[in-house]
Amino acid sequence: MGSNMTEKEKMLAGLTYDAWEPELLELRAKAKKLCHQFNLLCPSESDRRNQILDKLISPKGKCHIEANFFCDYGINIEVGNNFYANHNLVILDVCQVKIGDNVMFGPNVMISTATHPIDAIERRSTEYGKPITIGNDVWLGGNVSILPGISIGDKAVVGAGSVVTKDIAGNGVYAGNPCKFIKSINK
Repeated sequence: MGSNMTEKEKMLAGLTYDAWEPELLELRAKAKKLCHQFNLLCPSESDRRNQILDKLISPKGKCHIEANFFCDYGINIEVGNNFYANHNLVILDVCQVKIGDNVMFGPNVMISTATHPIDAIERRSTEYGKPITIGNDVWLGGNVSILPGISIGDKAVVGAGSVVTKDIAGNGVYAGNPCKFIKSINK
């Protein structure tokens, strides 16, 4: 598997791939340019900010992201309706990042589908990724990090500063490093 695939196809499939391949370099450059334009706009230029977000991530409804925002490709990010992200959101989207409806992120949230081989020699020339899914009605507090391959269920609240290293079932409060279940939400 993988021998006749493009580097982009390998990347999206979660296989090791060459991130320096020309097509991927071009796609990242386009996303970085759009992020740069977005981050330079005055906060009152909401129409222009939304136009850039539409080109970058194609949100499925109401979406508000504060500057600064950074991503690798943008095209691998799916955002549901009524999404809000506070300042300094970073999404490394070498694989799909799927975010549900009515989701809120605090400042400095980092979502990374990207990872690297443990072997030092292999790590010099390849990387790979694992998709991330965030359900509906999720709130991530400030400085939360979501690691590759994680799934977060509906109605989860993840406390500030948490590092999510394992899947979260949802309908509860989770916090810590590593993030763990704290209590259920009974509503």
